[in-house]
Amino acid sequence: MRQVNFYKTSIGRSPVEEFLNSLTGKQTKKVVWVLKLIEELDPIPRQYFKKLTNTDNIWEVRIQSGSNIFRLLGFFDGDNLIILTSGFAKKTQKTPLNEIKIAEQRKRDYFDRR
Repeated sequence: MRQVNFYKTSIGRSPVEEFLNSLTGKQTKKVVWVLKLIEELDPIPRQYFKKLTNTDNIWEVRIQSGSNIFRLLGFFDGDNLIILTSGFAKKTQKTPLNEIKIAEQRKRDYFDRR
């Protein structure tokens, strides 16, 4: 079974928690439901979890709630621990490069401080 954790900055901020707090209750429930699937299902269906190509091993959690599409980016720490670094509402077909860069920077920070 996998475990999903949220990245925390050096001063204790959690960008994923902040993003989740910006969503409606119904949207947050859908995100939590997808995270539970990721922890429990093996294998995880690609519609919910996919490795992004041409990145530093960044993975994308994919959530659709009504007409809204949300993405959470993160990485693996070992085989079963997933650290989510950020979340955003997806408005274009491709994952924004700046979101990938943020996830890669937070991954480096996580391992540097671990």
